[in-house]
Amino acid sequence: MVTLDVRPQLLDALSALRDRVAAARFPLPLAGAPRARANREELLAQLDDYLVPRLKQPEAPLLVVIGGSTGAGKSTLVNSLVGRQVSEAGVLRPTTRTPVLVCHPDDHHWFADLRVLPELTRVWVPQSSEKGGRDAIAKPGERALRVETAATLPRGLALLDAPDIDSLVAENRVLAAELICAADVWVMVTTAARYADAVPWHLLRTAKEYDATLVTVLDRVPHQVVAEVSRQYGALLAKAGLGEVPRFTVPELPESTGGGGLLPATAVAPLRAWLTHRVQDEQARGFALSRTATGLLDSLNSRMPELASAVAAQHAASVRLTTVVDEAYESEQARVRGRLQAGAVLAGGALARWRAYPLDCTAGELLDAVVESLATVLVCAVSAADRRIDEAWQRDAAAGELAARESDGEGAEHRIGLSVRRWRRVLEEYVEDELRGLDNPSSGSRSGKAGAADAEPVAALLATALLGGRRARSAGESLAERIGAQGALKLRDRGGKLLASYVEKALKAERDRRLAPLDTLDVHPEPQAELIAALSVLQKER
Repeated sequence: MVTLDVRPQLLDALSALRDRVAAARFPLPLAGAPRARANREELLAQLDDYLVPRLKQPEAPLLVVIGGSTGAGKSTLVNSLVGRQVSEAGVLRPTTRTPVLVCHPDDHHWFADLRVLPELTRVWVPQSSEKGGRDAIAKPGERALRVETAATLPRGLALLDAPDIDSLVAENRVLAAELICAADVWVMVTTAARYADAVPWHLLRTAKEYDATLVTVLDRVPHQVVAEVSRQYGALLAKAGLGEVPRFTVPELPESTGGGGLLPATAVAPLRAWLTHRVQDEQARGFALSRTATGLLDSLNSRMPELASAVAAQHAASVRLTTVVDEAYESEQARVRGRLQAGAVLAGGALARWRAYPLDCTAGELLDAVVESLATVLVCAVSAADRRIDEAWQRDAAAGELAARESDGEGAEHRIGLSVRRWRRVLEEYVEDELRGLDNPSSGSRSGKAGAADAEPVAALLATALLGGRRARSAGESLAERIGAQGALKLRDRGGKLLASYVEKALKAERDRRLAPLDTLDVHPEPQAELIAALSVLQKER
Protein backbone atom coordinates (compact mmCIF):
# COMPACT_ATOMS: atom_id res chain seq x y z
CA MET A 1 0.00 0.00 0.00
CA VAL A 2 1.33 3.44 -0.92
CA THR A 3 1.26 5.78 2.06
CA LEU A 4 2.05 9.44 2.51
CA ASP A 5 5.54 10.14 3.78
CA VAL A 6 4.84 12.27 6.85
CA ARG A 7 7.41 13.23 9.48
CA PRO A 8 6.42 14.22 13.06
CA GLN A 9 7.92 17.68 12.52
CA LEU A 10 5.50 18.31 9.65
CA LEU A 11 2.52 17.29 11.78
CA ASP A 12 3.72 19.56 14.58
CA ALA A 13 4.06 22.47 12.16
CA LEU A 14 0.62 21.75 10.72
CA SER A 15 -0.95 21.61 14.19
CA ALA A 16 0.67 24.92 15.11
CA LEU A 17 -0.64 26.45 11.89
CA ARG A 18 -4.10 25.10 12.63
CA ASP A 19 -4.05 26.77 16.06
CA ARG A 20 -3.06 30.10 14.50
CA VAL A 21 -5.92 29.86 12.02
CA ALA A 22 -8.36 29.05 14.84
CA ALA A 23 -7.17 32.11 16.79
CA ALA A 24 -7.78 34.52 13.90
CA ARG A 25 -10.79 36.80 14.41
CA PHE A 26 -12.62 39.17 12.07
CA PRO A 27 -15.17 40.99 14.25
CA LEU A 28 -15.18 44.36 12.53
CA PRO A 29 -17.61 44.61 9.57
CA LEU A 30 -15.03 45.34 6.88
CA ALA A 31 -15.81 44.58 3.25
CA GLY A 32 -13.60 41.48 3.25
CA ALA A 33 -14.57 40.21 6.70
CA PRO A 34 -17.36 37.79 5.61
CA ARG A 35 -15.04 36.19 3.06
CA ALA A 36 -12.25 35.96 5.64
CA ARG A 37 -14.57 34.29 8.16
CA ALA A 38 -15.77 31.82 5.53
CA ASN A 39 -12.19 31.08 4.45
CA ARG A 40 -11.16 30.56 8.06
CA GLU A 41 -14.02 28.13 8.72
CA GLU A 42 -13.37 26.25 5.49
CA LEU A 43 -9.67 26.00 6.22
CA LEU A 44 -10.30 24.74 9.75
CA ALA A 45 -12.74 22.16 8.41
CA GLN A 46 -10.19 20.93 5.87
CA LEU A 47 -7.42 20.77 8.46
CA ASP A 48 -9.51 19.11 11.21
CA ASP A 49 -11.68 16.85 9.09
CA TYR A 50 -9.24 15.85 6.39
CA LEU A 51 -5.60 16.89 6.28
CA VAL A 52 -4.45 16.28 9.87
CA PRO A 53 -6.27 12.93 10.33
CA ARG A 54 -5.25 11.80 6.84
CA LEU A 55 -1.57 12.57 7.42
CA LYS A 56 -1.68 10.90 10.83
CA GLN A 57 -3.37 7.77 9.45
CA PRO A 58 -2.73 7.44 5.72
CA GLU A 59 -3.84 3.81 5.86
CA ALA A 60 -7.44 4.77 6.75
CA PRO A 61 -10.14 4.03 4.14
CA LEU A 62 -10.57 6.35 1.18
CA LEU A 63 -13.45 8.73 1.92
CA VAL A 64 -15.50 9.60 -1.16
CA VAL A 65 -18.01 12.43 -0.64
CA ILE A 66 -20.97 12.55 -3.03
CA GLY A 67 -21.99 16.19 -3.34
CA GLY A 68 -24.11 18.35 -5.57
CA SER A 69 -27.19 20.50 -5.84
CA THR A 70 -30.80 19.79 -4.88
CA GLY A 71 -32.44 16.95 -6.81
CA ALA A 72 -29.24 15.82 -8.52
CA GLY A 73 -29.85 12.21 -7.47
CA LYS A 74 -26.98 11.85 -4.98
CA SER A 75 -28.83 9.51 -2.62
CA THR A 76 -30.09 7.29 -5.44
CA LEU A 77 -26.53 7.12 -6.77
CA VAL A 78 -25.14 6.10 -3.37
CA ASN A 79 -27.85 3.49 -2.88
CA SER A 80 -27.18 2.06 -6.33
CA LEU A 81 -23.41 1.89 -5.73
CA VAL A 82 -24.03 0.05 -2.44
CA GLY A 83 -26.74 -2.20 -3.85
CA ARG A 84 -29.42 -1.43 -1.27
CA GLN A 85 -31.13 1.59 0.22
CA VAL A 86 -28.90 3.18 2.85
CA SER A 87 -29.77 6.83 2.22
CA GLU A 88 -33.28 8.18 1.93
CA ALA A 89 -34.15 9.38 -1.55
CA GLY A 90 -37.36 11.05 -2.61
CA VAL A 91 -39.08 13.77 -4.56
CA LEU A 92 -39.39 16.16 -1.61
CA ARG A 93 -36.55 18.66 -1.29
CA PRO A 94 -34.39 18.85 0.66
CA THR A 95 -34.40 15.10 1.26
CA THR A 96 -30.99 14.47 2.83
CA ARG A 97 -30.79 16.05 6.25
CA THR A 98 -28.58 13.70 8.28
CA PRO A 99 -25.56 12.72 6.18
CA VAL A 100 -24.99 9.00 5.71
CA LEU A 101 -21.59 7.32 5.58
CA VAL A 102 -21.41 3.77 4.23
CA CYS A 103 -18.37 1.54 4.55
CA HIS A 104 -17.42 -2.14 4.66
CA PRO A 105 -18.10 -3.77 8.06
CA ASP A 106 -14.37 -4.30 8.57
CA ASP A 107 -13.82 -0.54 8.22
CA HIS A 108 -16.53 0.50 10.68
CA HIS A 109 -14.02 1.32 13.46
CA TRP A 110 -12.39 4.01 11.33
CA PHE A 111 -15.56 6.09 11.36
CA ALA A 112 -17.22 5.08 14.63
CA ASP A 113 -14.78 7.30 16.54
CA LEU A 114 -14.09 10.98 15.93
CA ARG A 115 -11.06 10.60 13.69
CA VAL A 116 -12.79 12.67 11.01
CA LEU A 117 -15.74 15.06 11.37
CA PRO A 118 -15.28 15.23 15.15
CA GLU A 119 -18.15 17.72 15.59
CA LEU A 120 -20.75 15.23 14.30
CA THR A 121 -22.35 12.75 16.70
CA ARG A 122 -22.22 9.17 15.39
CA VAL A 123 -25.50 7.31 15.06
CA TRP A 124 -26.09 3.98 13.37
CA VAL A 125 -28.60 1.19 12.90
CA PRO A 126 -27.26 -2.38 13.16
CA GLN A 127 -28.13 -4.46 10.12
CA SER A 128 -29.29 -7.41 12.22
CA SER A 129 -30.04 -8.17 15.84
CA GLU A 130 -27.17 -10.67 15.80
CA LYS A 131 -24.76 -7.76 15.89
CA GLY A 132 -26.17 -6.65 19.19
CA GLY A 133 -26.85 -3.13 20.33
CA ARG A 134 -29.91 -1.07 19.63
CA ASP A 135 -30.98 1.57 17.17
CA ALA A 136 -29.38 4.92 17.86
CA ILE A 137 -30.94 8.23 16.88
CA ALA A 138 -29.75 11.80 17.04
CA LYS A 139 -31.25 14.18 19.55
CA PRO A 140 -33.37 17.05 18.20
CA GLY A 141 -31.11 19.77 16.81
CA GLU A 142 -28.01 17.60 17.15
CA ARG A 143 -25.55 17.51 14.27
CA ALA A 144 -25.13 13.85 13.45
CA LEU A 145 -23.48 11.44 11.02
CA ARG A 146 -25.24 8.14 10.40
CA VAL A 147 -22.77 5.33 9.87
CA GLU A 148 -23.95 2.30 7.85
CA THR A 149 -22.04 -0.79 6.83
CA ALA A 150 -22.43 -2.83 3.67
CA ALA A 151 -20.41 -5.89 2.70
CA THR A 152 -21.09 -5.05 -0.95
CA LEU A 153 -18.56 -2.21 -0.78
CA PRO A 154 -14.90 -3.11 -1.12
CA ARG A 155 -12.71 -2.77 1.95
CA GLY A 156 -10.95 0.59 2.11
CA LEU A 157 -13.80 2.56 0.49
CA ALA A 158 -16.33 4.75 2.28
CA LEU A 159 -19.12 6.68 0.58
CA LEU A 160 -20.63 9.76 2.20
CA ASP A 161 -23.97 11.13 0.98
CA ALA A 162 -23.85 14.86 1.76
CA PRO A 163 -26.79 17.29 2.07
CA ASP A 164 -27.57 19.55 -0.87
CA ILE A 165 -24.94 22.23 -1.31
CA ASP A 166 -27.72 24.67 -2.29
CA SER A 167 -30.26 23.51 0.29
CA LEU A 168 -32.92 25.96 1.42
CA VAL A 169 -31.88 25.05 4.97
CA ALA A 170 -28.79 27.04 5.92
CA GLU A 171 -27.55 24.35 8.32
CA ASN A 172 -27.61 21.81 5.48
CA ARG A 173 -25.53 24.07 3.24
CA VAL A 174 -22.93 24.58 5.96
CA LEU A 175 -22.82 20.87 6.73
CA ALA A 176 -22.47 19.97 3.06
CA ALA A 177 -19.47 22.28 2.76
CA GLU A 178 -17.87 20.74 5.86
CA LEU A 179 -18.34 17.21 4.53
CA ILE A 180 -16.78 18.07 1.20
CA CYS A 181 -13.79 19.44 3.10
CA ALA A 182 -13.31 15.97 4.63
CA ALA A 183 -13.12 14.16 1.28
CA ASP A 184 -10.22 12.26 -0.23
CA VAL A 185 -12.21 12.18 -3.46
CA TRP A 186 -14.94 14.61 -4.50
CA VAL A 187 -17.77 13.21 -6.62
CA MET A 188 -19.76 16.15 -7.96
CA VAL A 189 -23.21 15.14 -9.21
CA THR A 190 -25.26 17.31 -11.54
CA THR A 191 -28.04 16.65 -14.03
CA ALA A 192 -28.57 17.07 -17.73
CA ALA A 193 -30.97 19.91 -16.97
CA ARG A 194 -28.69 21.77 -14.53
CA TYR A 195 -25.09 21.07 -15.48
CA ALA A 196 -24.51 24.73 -16.39
CA ASP A 197 -25.88 26.09 -13.08
CA ALA A 198 -23.65 28.12 -10.79
CA VAL A 199 -23.72 25.71 -7.84
CA PRO A 200 -21.98 22.71 -9.42
CA TRP A 201 -19.44 24.97 -11.07
CA HIS A 202 -18.60 26.60 -7.77
CA LEU A 203 -17.74 23.15 -6.42
CA LEU A 204 -15.74 22.30 -9.52
CA ARG A 205 -13.72 25.52 -9.39
CA THR A 206 -13.05 25.02 -5.69
CA ALA A 207 -11.81 21.48 -6.34
CA LYS A 208 -9.58 22.78 -9.12
CA GLU A 209 -8.22 25.52 -6.84
CA TYR A 210 -7.20 22.91 -4.25
CA ASP A 211 -6.15 20.37 -6.93
CA ALA A 212 -8.36 17.79 -5.23
CA THR A 213 -9.03 14.35 -6.67
CA LEU A 214 -12.30 15.00 -8.50
CA VAL A 215 -14.92 13.01 -10.38
CA THR A 216 -18.03 14.35 -12.06
CA VAL A 217 -21.28 12.51 -12.68
CA LEU A 218 -23.80 13.76 -15.24
CA ASP A 219 -27.02 12.22 -13.98
CA ARG A 220 -30.49 11.72 -15.47
CA VAL A 221 -29.48 12.27 -19.08
CA PRO A 222 -32.26 11.40 -21.58
CA HIS A 223 -30.93 8.74 -23.95
CA GLN A 224 -31.95 10.84 -26.96
CA VAL A 225 -29.46 13.61 -26.06
CA VAL A 226 -26.71 11.68 -24.29
CA ALA A 227 -24.09 12.43 -26.93
CA GLU A 228 -24.95 16.13 -27.28
CA VAL A 229 -25.19 16.87 -23.55
CA SER A 230 -22.00 14.93 -22.85
CA ARG A 231 -20.17 16.89 -25.55
CA GLN A 232 -21.35 20.26 -24.25
CA TYR A 233 -20.53 19.36 -20.67
CA GLY A 234 -17.08 18.18 -21.70
CA ALA A 235 -16.50 21.46 -23.53
CA LEU A 236 -17.41 23.45 -20.42
CA LEU A 237 -15.05 21.35 -18.32
CA ALA A 238 -12.23 21.83 -20.80
CA LYS A 239 -12.81 25.58 -20.88
CA ALA A 240 -12.56 25.65 -17.08
CA GLY A 241 -9.28 23.73 -17.14
CA LEU A 242 -10.95 20.53 -15.95
CA GLY A 243 -10.84 18.56 -19.15
CA GLU A 244 -8.86 15.72 -17.52
CA VAL A 245 -11.41 15.16 -14.77
CA PRO A 246 -13.04 11.70 -15.03
CA ARG A 247 -16.65 12.00 -16.24
CA PHE A 248 -19.42 9.46 -15.88
CA THR A 249 -22.88 9.63 -17.43
CA VAL A 250 -25.96 8.04 -15.88
CA PRO A 251 -28.98 7.78 -18.20
CA GLU A 252 -32.45 8.87 -17.19
CA LEU A 253 -34.34 5.78 -16.02
CA PRO A 254 -37.64 5.16 -14.20
CA GLU A 255 -35.63 4.50 -11.03
CA SER A 256 -34.05 7.96 -11.28
CA THR A 257 -37.13 9.61 -9.81
CA GLY A 258 -36.23 8.40 -6.32
CA GLY A 259 -38.66 6.85 -3.89
CA GLY A 260 -36.19 4.16 -2.87
CA GLY A 261 -35.58 2.60 -6.27
CA LEU A 262 -32.10 1.43 -7.26
CA LEU A 263 -30.55 2.08 -10.63
CA PRO A 264 -29.52 -1.01 -12.57
CA ALA A 265 -26.01 -2.15 -11.70
CA THR A 266 -24.93 -1.49 -15.28
CA ALA A 267 -25.88 2.20 -14.95
CA VAL A 268 -23.33 2.81 -12.19
CA ALA A 269 -20.84 0.07 -13.08
CA PRO A 270 -18.21 2.43 -14.65
CA LEU A 271 -18.19 4.71 -11.59
CA ARG A 272 -18.13 1.77 -9.21
CA ALA A 273 -15.22 0.24 -11.13
CA TRP A 274 -13.30 3.54 -11.01
CA LEU A 275 -13.81 3.84 -7.23
CA THR A 276 -12.93 0.20 -6.63
CA HIS A 277 -9.72 0.62 -8.63
CA ARG A 278 -8.79 3.63 -6.44
CA VAL A 279 -8.83 1.47 -3.29
CA GLN A 280 -7.55 -1.83 -4.64
CA ASP A 281 -4.70 -0.56 -6.79
CA GLU A 282 -1.83 0.61 -4.59
CA GLN A 283 -0.53 3.16 -7.06
CA ALA A 284 -3.98 4.62 -7.84
CA ARG A 285 -4.83 4.91 -4.16
CA GLY A 286 -1.54 6.59 -3.35
CA PHE A 287 -2.00 9.04 -6.19
CA ALA A 288 -5.54 9.97 -5.11
CA LEU A 289 -4.47 10.55 -1.50
CA SER A 290 -1.27 12.44 -2.24
CA ARG A 291 -2.92 14.64 -4.86
CA THR A 292 -5.69 15.83 -2.53
CA ALA A 293 -3.40 16.22 0.49
CA THR A 294 -0.64 17.93 -1.47
CA GLY A 295 -3.14 20.17 -3.23
CA LEU A 296 -4.51 21.32 0.10
CA LEU A 297 -1.02 21.90 1.48
CA ASP A 298 -0.09 23.88 -1.62
CA SER A 299 -3.24 25.99 -1.31
CA LEU A 300 -1.99 27.24 2.05
CA ASN A 301 0.67 29.26 0.24
CA SER A 302 -2.01 31.66 -1.00
CA ARG A 303 -4.75 31.18 1.58
CA MET A 304 -2.65 31.90 4.67
CA PRO A 305 -1.32 35.26 3.38
CA GLU A 306 -4.89 36.18 2.39
CA LEU A 307 -6.05 35.34 5.91
CA ALA A 308 -3.14 37.30 7.39
CA SER A 309 -4.01 40.27 5.19
CA ALA A 310 -7.58 40.20 6.47
CA VAL A 311 -6.28 40.09 10.05
CA ALA A 312 -4.03 43.07 9.30
CA ALA A 313 -7.00 44.98 7.85
CA GLN A 314 -8.92 44.30 11.06
CA HIS A 315 -6.08 45.65 13.17
CA ALA A 316 -5.64 48.70 10.95
CA ALA A 317 -9.35 49.47 11.27
CA SER A 318 -9.18 48.99 15.04
CA VAL A 319 -6.23 51.38 15.26
CA ARG A 320 -8.10 53.88 13.11
CA LEU A 321 -11.18 53.76 15.34
CA THR A 322 -9.05 53.93 18.49
CA THR A 323 -7.14 56.92 17.15
CA VAL A 324 -10.40 58.80 16.65
CA VAL A 325 -11.26 58.27 20.32
CA ASP A 326 -7.76 59.16 21.52
CA GLU A 327 -7.60 62.33 19.47
CA ALA A 328 -11.08 63.44 20.52
CA TYR A 329 -10.35 63.05 24.22
CA GLU A 330 -6.82 64.46 23.98
CA SER A 331 -8.26 67.52 22.29
CA GLU A 332 -10.94 67.97 24.93
CA GLN A 333 -8.47 67.38 27.74
CA ALA A 334 -6.25 70.15 26.36
CA ARG A 335 -9.30 72.40 26.07
CA VAL A 336 -10.29 71.66 29.67
CA ARG A 337 -6.79 72.53 30.88
CA GLY A 338 -7.01 75.83 29.05
CA ARG A 339 -10.43 76.58 30.53
CA LEU A 340 -9.25 75.78 34.03
CA GLN A 341 -6.24 78.06 33.64
CA ALA A 342 -8.51 80.81 32.32
CA GLY A 343 -10.86 80.42 35.28
CA ALA A 344 -13.83 79.41 33.10
CA VAL A 345 -15.23 77.30 35.94
CA LEU A 346 -16.02 80.47 37.88
CA ALA A 347 -18.94 81.49 35.69
CA GLY A 348 -22.71 81.59 35.83
CA GLY A 349 -24.07 80.47 39.18
CA ALA A 350 -20.59 79.88 40.63
CA LEU A 351 -19.51 83.44 39.77
CA ALA A 352 -22.70 84.82 41.29
CA ARG A 353 -22.05 82.88 44.51
CA TRP A 354 -18.48 84.14 44.66
CA ARG A 355 -19.56 87.74 44.27
CA ALA A 356 -22.14 87.24 47.04
CA TYR A 357 -19.65 85.62 49.39
CA PRO A 358 -19.48 86.03 52.37
CA LEU A 359 -22.34 88.47 52.96
CA ASP A 360 -25.12 86.71 51.01
CA CYS A 361 -23.56 83.30 50.45
CA THR A 362 -22.15 80.74 52.87
CA ALA A 363 -18.89 78.90 52.35
CA GLY A 364 -20.79 75.66 51.79
CA GLU A 365 -22.95 77.21 49.08
CA LEU A 366 -19.89 78.65 47.36
CA LEU A 367 -18.09 75.31 47.47
CA ASP A 368 -21.16 73.49 46.11
CA ALA A 369 -21.48 75.96 43.23
CA VAL A 370 -17.80 75.76 42.26
CA VAL A 371 -17.78 71.93 42.36
CA GLU A 372 -20.99 71.78 40.29
CA SER A 373 -19.51 74.16 37.72
CA LEU A 374 -16.38 72.00 37.43
CA ALA A 375 -18.54 68.94 36.80
CA THR A 376 -20.45 70.83 34.10
CA VAL A 377 -17.21 71.76 32.33
CA LEU A 378 -16.09 68.12 32.33
CA VAL A 379 -19.47 66.80 31.19
CA CYS A 380 -19.46 69.28 28.29
CA ALA A 381 -15.97 68.10 27.34
CA VAL A 382 -17.06 64.45 27.33
CA SER A 383 -20.16 65.26 25.28
CA ALA A 384 -18.07 67.17 22.75
CA ALA A 385 -15.56 64.31 22.47
CA ASP A 386 -18.35 61.74 22.03
CA ARG A 387 -20.02 63.82 19.33
CA ARG A 388 -16.76 64.03 17.43
CA ILE A 389 -16.29 60.28 17.79
CA ASP A 390 -19.85 59.56 16.70
CA GLU A 391 -19.47 61.67 13.57
CA ALA A 392 -16.18 60.01 12.61
CA TRP A 393 -17.36 56.45 13.36
CA GLN A 394 -20.58 56.91 11.43
CA ARG A 395 -18.48 57.71 8.37
CA ASP A 396 -16.36 54.60 8.89
CA ALA A 397 -17.96 51.29 7.89
CA ALA A 398 -15.57 49.46 10.22
CA ALA A 399 -17.38 50.88 13.25
CA GLY A 400 -20.58 48.99 12.43
CA GLU A 401 -22.75 48.62 15.50
CA LEU A 402 -20.23 50.57 17.56
CA ALA A 403 -21.35 53.71 15.74
CA ALA A 404 -25.00 53.02 16.55
CA ARG A 405 -24.54 53.29 20.32
CA GLU A 406 -27.05 55.26 22.31
CA SER A 407 -26.03 58.49 24.03
CA ASP A 408 -24.71 57.98 27.54
CA GLY A 409 -25.02 61.59 28.63
CA GLU A 410 -26.85 60.86 31.89
CA GLY A 411 -24.39 58.14 32.77
CA ALA A 412 -21.42 60.40 32.08
CA GLU A 413 -22.96 63.15 34.19
CA HIS A 414 -23.39 60.72 37.09
CA ARG A 415 -19.87 59.31 36.84
CA ILE A 416 -18.21 62.70 36.56
CA GLY A 417 -20.31 64.02 39.43
CA LEU A 418 -19.00 61.21 41.62
CA SER A 419 -15.42 61.93 40.57
CA VAL A 420 -15.70 65.66 41.28
CA ARG A 421 -17.27 65.00 44.67
CA ARG A 422 -14.39 62.67 45.53
CA TRP A 423 -11.99 65.45 44.58
CA ARG A 424 -13.86 67.80 46.90
CA ARG A 425 -13.65 65.34 49.80
CA VAL A 426 -9.90 64.85 49.37
CA LEU A 427 -9.42 68.61 49.03
CA GLU A 428 -11.27 69.11 52.32
CA GLU A 429 -9.04 66.47 53.92
CA TYR A 430 -5.98 68.40 52.73
CA VAL A 431 -7.40 71.52 54.35
CA GLU A 432 -8.11 69.72 57.62
CA ASP A 433 -4.56 68.31 57.68
CA GLU A 434 -3.09 71.74 57.13
CA LEU A 435 -5.26 73.33 59.79
CA ARG A 436 -4.31 70.64 62.33
CA GLY A 437 -0.69 71.45 61.67
CA LEU A 438 -1.35 75.12 62.27
CA ASP A 439 -3.14 74.34 65.55
CA ASN A 440 -0.07 72.45 66.84
CA PRO A 441 2.00 74.89 69.00
CA SER A 442 5.12 72.74 68.62
CA SER A 443 5.09 73.42 64.91
CA GLY A 444 5.89 77.07 65.47
CA SER A 445 3.01 78.07 63.22
CA ARG A 446 0.60 80.92 63.80
CA SER A 447 -1.74 78.92 65.98
CA GLY A 448 -3.92 81.95 66.67
CA LYS A 449 -4.90 82.21 63.02
CA ALA A 450 -5.32 78.43 62.82
CA GLY A 451 -7.60 78.37 65.79
CA ALA A 452 -9.84 80.96 64.18
CA ALA A 453 -9.88 79.24 60.84
CA ASP A 454 -12.72 76.89 59.85
CA ALA A 455 -12.19 74.05 57.37
CA GLU A 456 -15.22 74.78 55.15
CA PRO A 457 -14.41 78.49 54.43
CA VAL A 458 -10.78 77.55 53.78
CA ALA A 459 -11.84 74.76 51.38
CA ALA A 460 -14.25 77.12 49.61
CA LEU A 461 -11.55 79.75 49.18
CA LEU A 462 -9.02 77.14 48.02
CA ALA A 463 -11.40 75.65 45.41
CA THR A 464 -12.30 79.15 44.18
CA ALA A 465 -8.66 80.17 43.93
CA LEU A 466 -7.79 76.96 42.04
CA LEU A 467 -10.67 77.22 39.56
CA GLY A 468 -11.39 80.95 39.32
CA GLY A 469 -8.33 82.30 37.54
CA ARG A 470 -7.96 86.07 37.60
CA ARG A 471 -11.55 86.51 38.73
CA ALA A 472 -10.68 84.77 41.99
CA ARG A 473 -7.40 86.55 42.75
CA SER A 474 -8.88 87.89 45.98
CA ALA A 475 -9.74 84.31 47.01
CA GLY A 476 -6.05 83.52 47.20
CA GLU A 477 -5.40 86.64 49.19
CA SER A 478 -8.19 85.80 51.64
CA LEU A 479 -6.81 82.27 51.96
CA ALA A 480 -3.34 83.63 52.85
CA GLU A 481 -4.87 85.94 55.44
CA ARG A 482 -6.67 83.02 57.08
CA ILE A 483 -3.87 80.44 57.24
CA GLY A 484 -0.76 82.34 56.34
CA ALA A 485 1.11 82.71 53.06
CA GLN A 486 3.14 79.53 53.53
CA GLY A 487 0.11 77.42 54.33
CA ALA A 488 -1.87 78.93 51.47
CA LEU A 489 0.96 78.27 49.01
CA LYS A 490 1.27 74.69 50.23
CA LEU A 491 -2.46 74.05 49.89
CA ARG A 492 -2.69 75.60 46.43
CA ASP A 493 0.24 73.46 45.25
CA ARG A 494 -1.23 70.21 46.64
CA GLY A 495 -4.76 71.13 45.56
CA GLY A 496 -3.64 72.02 42.01
CA LYS A 497 -1.90 68.67 41.56
CA LEU A 498 -4.95 66.90 42.98
CA LEU A 499 -7.23 68.78 40.59
CA ALA A 500 -5.10 67.91 37.55
CA SER A 501 -5.00 64.25 38.61
CA TYR A 502 -8.76 63.95 39.09
CA VAL A 503 -9.58 65.76 35.84
CA GLU A 504 -7.20 63.47 33.94
CA LYS A 505 -8.63 60.37 35.62
CA ALA A 506 -12.22 61.40 34.93
CA LEU A 507 -11.58 62.02 31.22
CA LYS A 508 -9.46 58.87 30.90
CA ALA A 509 -12.25 56.81 32.47
CA GLU A 510 -14.71 58.17 29.88
CA ARG A 511 -12.23 57.50 27.08
CA ASP A 512 -11.74 53.92 28.31
CA ARG A 513 -15.49 53.46 28.58
CA ARG A 514 -15.87 54.56 24.97
CA LEU A 515 -13.14 52.18 23.85
CA ALA A 516 -14.43 49.24 25.92
CA PRO A 517 -16.72 47.79 23.18
CA LEU A 518 -13.82 47.96 20.74
CA ASP A 519 -11.40 46.43 23.24
CA THR A 520 -13.73 43.48 23.83
CA LEU A 521 -13.36 42.57 20.14
CA ASP A 522 -9.76 41.63 20.98
CA VAL A 523 -8.23 42.82 17.71
CA HIS A 524 -4.43 42.70 17.90
CA PRO A 525 -1.52 42.84 15.42
CA GLU A 526 0.14 39.61 16.57
CA PRO A 527 -2.11 37.13 14.68
CA GLN A 528 -0.93 38.46 11.31
CA ALA A 529 2.71 37.74 12.07
CA GLU A 530 1.82 34.43 13.72
CA LEU A 531 -0.06 33.23 10.63
CA ILE A 532 2.82 34.07 8.32
CA ALA A 533 5.36 32.55 10.72
CA ALA A 534 3.33 29.33 11.00
CA LEU A 535 3.19 29.08 7.21
CA SER A 536 6.94 29.67 6.96
CA VAL A 537 7.67 26.88 9.44
CA LEU A 538 5.35 24.51 7.57
CA GLN A 539 7.01 25.33 4.24
CA LYS A 540 10.41 24.64 5.78
CA GLU A 541 9.27 21.26 7.11
CA ARG A 542 7.80 20.29 3.75
